[in-house]
Amino acid sequence: MHSVFLYHAIPKGLTMAIVNAGALPIYTDIPDDMRQLLEDVVMNVAPEATEKLLEFASELKEKKAQKGGTGGAAKAVEEWRTQGVEKRLEHSLVKGIDKFIVDDVQECLDDLQLKPLEVIEGPLMAGMSVVGDLFGSGKMFLPQVIKSARVMKKAVAHLVPIMEIENRRKALEEGLDPDRPNWAGTVLLATVKGDVHDIGKNIVGVVLGCNNFRVIDLGVMVPCDQILKKAKEEEADVIGLSGLITPSLDEMVFVAQQMRKEGMYVPLLIGGATTSRKHTAVKIWPQYEASERMESSGSVPVGGVVHVLDASRSVVVVNSLIQSAEKRIEYMEDIKEEYDALREDYYSTLVDKRWLSLDEA
Repeated sequence: MHSVFLYHAIPKGLTMAIVNAGALPIYTDIPDDMRQLLEDVVMNVAPEATEKLLEFASELKEKKAQKGGTGGAAKAVEEWRTQGVEKRLEHSLVKGIDKFIVDDVQECLDDLQLKPLEVIEGPLMAGMSVVGDLFGSGKMFLPQVIKSARVMKKAVAHLVPIMEIENRRKALEEGLDPDRPNWAGTVLLATVKGDVHDIGKNIVGVVLGCNNFRVIDLGVMVPCDQILKKAKEEEADVIGLSGLITPSLDEMVFVAQQMRKEGMYVPLLIGGATTSRKHTAVKIWPQYEASERMESSGSVPVGGVVHVLDASRSVVVVNSLIQSAEKRIEYMEDIKEEYDALREDYYSTLVDKRWLSLDEA
C-alpha cells in the first residue's frame, strides 16, 4: 500500500515520506489483482474498497499458510536463479541483491568470454537502465535505487583489478610504458556540494579510464570553487557533474553560472538519477551556452552543457567534445538545436497556465 501511495503522491508534490525502505516493493512487482485493490483504497473509489482489500488479505494469508509459510518465496528464489546470467544480473540489480553478484559477474567472464568492460557496458548497464526507468517513472524509490547502486559498486569492484591487469599487459605488448600512458584527454568528475552519492560517477570514471582518458575524481560533496580551481590546475578537457538528489540540480546550475562568470570554456557534462535532458536544456544550458572562440585554426566552439543519460554513453560524448574543431562544431550545433526545441516545448506549456487561489482549488 505504501508503494502504491508513493507512486501517486510523488508526482502530486510529496517530497518526504517515512517508510521502511527494506519492505517497500517495486510498484510494477505488485500483482495486478492486489495492485487494483490497493489503488481502489488509496484513491477511495468505492465504499466497499476497504472491505474487498481485507477479504483479499485474508485469502492471501490462508494460501500462504497452506504453502508452509516461506515455501513460495523459496521457490521464487530458485526460479530466478535458473535464468541466464544476464537476466540474473538484471534481477540482482533491480532487487538490490548482492549475494550472487560476484559469482554471476565472473560467469560472464568465464562462460560468455566477455571482457570486463563489456560486462559493465553490457549486462550491468542494462540492469541499471531498468532501475533508472523504474525510478524515473515513479515505480521505484530512492532507497531502492541506493540498494541497486551498492550492488553495482560491488560488481565493478570485482572487475576493476582485472581491467587494470589487462591494460598493463596490453601496454607492454604495444611497447608502451604502462605507468606513463598516452591519454586521450583529461576528464574531471565530482559529485556536487550537498550530495554524497557517487556510484554512477564512479562507474563513469571506470568506463572513461578504460577508454584511455585520464580521470580526476574529486569525490562527493565538492564545493563549486574547488571544482573550478582543480579543473584549471589540471587543464581538464571536460568537467562532469553528478548528483542523485533534487537539490543537486540547483547546485549544478550554480556551477554553470560560475563557470561562465570566470570565463571558462570547458564543456560541462551533467549526469545522475534526478537529472534530465529537459532540465539541462531549460535551466543549465542558458547559464553556460556553447560559444565560439577564435583561434589560429579558425572558430572553435567551447563551453556548453551536455546531459549524459548513463555511463555507457559517456565515452561517445567525451570523444565528441575533444576531437577536431569541425566535429565539435557539428556536435554542439546538434545539442543546441535539440535543447532549443526542448526549451520551446517547455515554455509553450506555460503560456495559458492560470493559477487558482487556495479556495478555488
